[in-house]
Amino acid sequence: MRILVSGSSGLVGSALLRRCSKSADIIRLVRREPKPGGEEIRWDPQAGQIAAEAMEGLDAVVHLAGDNIAAGRWTAAKKARIRDSRVDGTRLLAETLARLVRPPKVLISASAVGYYGDRGEEELDESSPPGPGFLAGVCRDWEAATEPASRAGIRVVIVRLGMVLAREGGALARLVGLFRLGLGGRLGSGRQYLSWITLGDVVEAILFLLENDSLRGPVNLVAPQPVTNREFTRALGRALHRPTLLPTPPFALRLALGEMADEMLLSSARVLPRKLLHASYPFRDPDLESALPRVL
Repeated sequence: MRILVSGSSGLVGSALLRRCSKSADIIRLVRREPKPGGEEIRWDPQAGQIAAEAMEGLDAVVHLAGDNIAAGRWTAAKKARIRDSRVDGTRLLAETLARLVRPPKVLISASAVGYYGDRGEEELDESSPPGPGFLAGVCRDWEAATEPASRAGIRVVIVRLGMVLAREGGALARLVGLFRLGLGGRLGSGRQYLSWITLGDVVEAILFLLENDSLRGPVNLVAPQPVTNREFTRALGRALHRPTLLPTPPFALRLALGEMADEMLLSSARVLPRKLLHASYPFRDPDLESALPRVL
């Protein structure tokens, strides 16, 4: 397959490229000048520019690009970058694919379980409505931006990603350092649900979705067993053989991180991967206790 990948330097994109290096022809969508002789296509989402002619004849597109939501406090400017990098970039890509003479058969576009907002203990699947909050609003607009591709007959799959567990980066890599120093502990009450998935399962699930023509629309990329923050904290402590005795109160999180604390650390989303389970996707890491030692 000839697969175009945006966000190829990120955590998921890099792992996908490594996995597909010998089994597919990967073309990277990049913002800088393409390297001579490299399989790269340039785009500039802010300027609305993309080399459309180079995208003819692709089999698939995996769209993962977006500003890092966890890098820095959420000022008004940062929130605008978070939203615009996702919504404007996705709309430009979807509109470009829709106009191609030979468009790809499938577009897999990233979203997040932030779509569901803070929902307590409620079990959520792909049919659940969106929730409140800034991230939920971003996800709604982000997903809606794929509509031009869908209207053009391209099979669009929107992957709502949970917390990706990886040794190479992401939230887990940051937590491991604190836990090794004995500074790990639950956040707030610890009762909020965390929907997680290992990096290996993210990559394998994307490949599964590329091949499975029956799946379209939103698909939750999460493990089938979400856990509370308290359960996650204890499991990580056991995996690292470290105590987890230092809880962080909500006021301290809000003081340090502002609005991000409520939306990302103190909110609860108990999300289930109904579509993947119904399609018999074989999870490599379905439960946290066995997943963490494997990842670490």
